[in-house]
Amino acid sequence: MGNETQKPVVLITGSSGLIGSKLVEAFASDYAVIGMDQKTPTQVPAGTRFLECDLTDRASVQESLSAVREREGSELASVLHLAAYYDFAGEPSPLYHDLTLGGTEHLLDALRDFRVEQLVFSGSLLVMKPAEEGERIEESSATEASWDYPRSKLEAEELIREQHRDIPAVLLRIAGVYTEDCESIPIAQQIRRIYEKSFESYFFPGDPSHGQAFVHMDDLVACFRRVVQLRDQLARDEVFLIAEPDVMSYAELQDVLGALIHGKEWPTIVVPKPIAKAGAWVQVKLKGGKGAFIKPWMIDLADAQYAVDIKHAQGRLGWNPVRRLRDTLGEMVRRLKDDPKGWYAKNKLPFPEGKASAA
Repeated sequence: MGNETQKPVVLITGSSGLIGSKLVEAFASDYAVIGMDQKTPTQVPAGTRFLECDLTDRASVQESLSAVREREGSELASVLHLAAYYDFAGEPSPLYHDLTLGGTEHLLDALRDFRVEQLVFSGSLLVMKPAEEGERIEESSATEASWDYPRSKLEAEELIREQHRDIPAVLLRIAGVYTEDCESIPIAQQIRRIYEKSFESYFFPGDPSHGQAFVHMDDLVACFRRVVQLRDQLARDEVFLIAEPDVMSYAELQDVLGALIHGKEWPTIVVPKPIAKAGAWVQVKLKGGKGAFIKPWMIDLADAQYAVDIKHAQGRLGWNPVRRLRDTLGEMVRRLKDDPKGWYAKNKLPFPEGKASAA
């Protein structure tokens, strides 16, 4: 039938997720957007189309892409591939292989029938080896995937390099994403511990002067838009690190959150990693694996330093993140205090019984 709107077509996998839904909204005005995910979202922006698709099922992917070709034709401006599996529980899951890897392979295979101007893969900064003291991570720095989630992302990158054929590919290694509602698992957990004055909120296994890089959702969306806009100017294979250049240390984050939530800095007591692992193991056993966020395997990664040099993204994409985590924490905490139950629900956390305020 062909593209009736004559707008460039952008296909987004994982379009019902946190990032995917924001990208659908951001591209809807200028592109013919087609979202693909397992379940239809409750709201689909006007002018966009949604297809239910199980990326772990080759036949489902072929069927969905056939429907795209019938309606929009065989020209795709960009395919934004976000669909992947992640789980902070640290337990092995076949979905790392079946969805993150298998889904990528199925998608690449189904795209053979299209002329695709660009494939953009939503990767993770966690595939990078942590920085040494005083250094910053660059695109050419070493990779080191030490657990299943980043390992599956890195393997998917390698699969794309091997099988993307004549489709230009852009690999975005993205830092932890946050919004004014938080919606970042590690930050939400740190806020929860301090808000509830939990025993473990005072202890940290490692160097509290180290920290993780993050990026605001709005800046990430702006990055994706720049990547698609520049699709005819980028190289056949591109890699970009996407993060804020400013990194808050764990200790600074503790102090700021303590002051915002309780009106005073929150002390950080450094404990040896073997003791922290033993404590985490006991917590997991006592809670039967439920409610204990910190698992023993996380201890070794707790003080990994992820300071990033983003000059490549700044130069090639003209992308400069304007938001900063340190400037957004106040709004996060304000929303928590205004509606504690709503904030917990938004961040998929169980609300503590008898907790009505931060007092």
